[in-house]
Amino acid sequence: MTEIAHGTVIVQSGEAVLPRWWRTVDRMTIFCVLTLFAIGILLGFAASTPLAERNGLDPFHYVIRQAAFGAMGLSAMIFVSMLGPVTIRRLGVLGFFGATLALAMLPAFGTDFGQGAVRWYSLGFASVQPAEFLKPVFVIFTAWMVAASQEIAGPPGKSVSLFAMVVIVGFLVMQPDFGQAALIIFAWSVIYFVAGAPMTILFGLVGLVALGGVFAYNNSEHVARRIDGFLSAEIDPNTQIAYAADAIRNGGVFGAGLGEGTVRWTLPDAHTDFIIAVAAEEYGVVLVFLIIALFATITLRSFFRLMRERDPFIRLAGTGLASLLALQAFINLGVAARILPAKGMTLPFVSYGGSSVIATGVAVGMLLAFTRLRPQGEIGDILLSRHR
Repeated sequence: MTEIAHGTVIVQSGEAVLPRWWRTVDRMTIFCVLTLFAIGILLGFAASTPLAERNGLDPFHYVIRQAAFGAMGLSAMIFVSMLGPVTIRRLGVLGFFGATLALAMLPAFGTDFGQGAVRWYSLGFASVQPAEFLKPVFVIFTAWMVAASQEIAGPPGKSVSLFAMVVIVGFLVMQPDFGQAALIIFAWSVIYFVAGAPMTILFGLVGLVALGGVFAYNNSEHVARRIDGFLSAEIDPNTQIAYAADAIRNGGVFGAGLGEGTVRWTLPDAHTDFIIAVAAEEYGVVLVFLIIALFATITLRSFFRLMRERDPFIRLAGTGLASLLALQAFINLGVAARILPAKGMTLPFVSYGGSSVIATGVAVGMLLAFTRLRPQGEIGDILLSRHR
């Protein structure tokens, strides 16, 4: 017997790894990721040149570094997407404990690079931000715990994952890094909601987050300044938000043209947090809508493919990863468009940043592995196996 048909895919015995991977993986998602990265490199030629000149470096120094980081991130994505869900779960859980330990040791061994928040380890030739790598493995750990709690006589996985989330958020707030903390809370909430959590618990969590926001506003001058600036009817013309708003407005529909933008000379974070302002000014809202469409395609295709998945862990982990990617993109775009308070957060695959590109590559690799077509078996067999 050479072929066995189960569910939505035909399994061929003896088939090589690469052909099987190419036949079962979501190729459209891979195309969208490659397009986003290509757009990031294109924007990097304009956005990072002023910074390189200010630092006395080669004009394309940061573009070359981003290309190198991207090669590592995309390679990691392809490699991880070839792994099986069980292997990803095991490596993800180990990575979760390692990344949590690295996050906890930041106050002692980390650096802030003059930005007032200790978020990085300096390696001399590069820097590493543990929070970027923690996000995808936290999703894996949480999905594993929540899925295990649904088994008969399973562990109290929901309580364990909640405790882990609180600890991690505490470490992030100490840096402080409220943006990454919000992503962690969101990822946990999505997984918990998809698993069938009572709405009262989620509403309670929203209330606690709101109280935390009030506390941060009253006790952090940095947070208060950003929120006040967001709520103010007038924008300070010397802020990054004002520069970004002017760039988006000046770009119009089709943009000022390649190399004709000026915001890259005034925005210090034009190559990272505000890369979308460069895109809007030089290429117009046409490119902005294309970027939004690419992220929407990745997210929606992942959700549709996960709807057919019967394994609780795969369904929960995949949903968490897809939601995390979408929210990070939304926050980056929302800050630039002034529909959210200013918060330093990169645009996945587009913004400059080694930790961001590599960690996002790993996360999307996990997502691709979870959304691959695979034998699902009969639903009756799965239900019976749970009651044995």
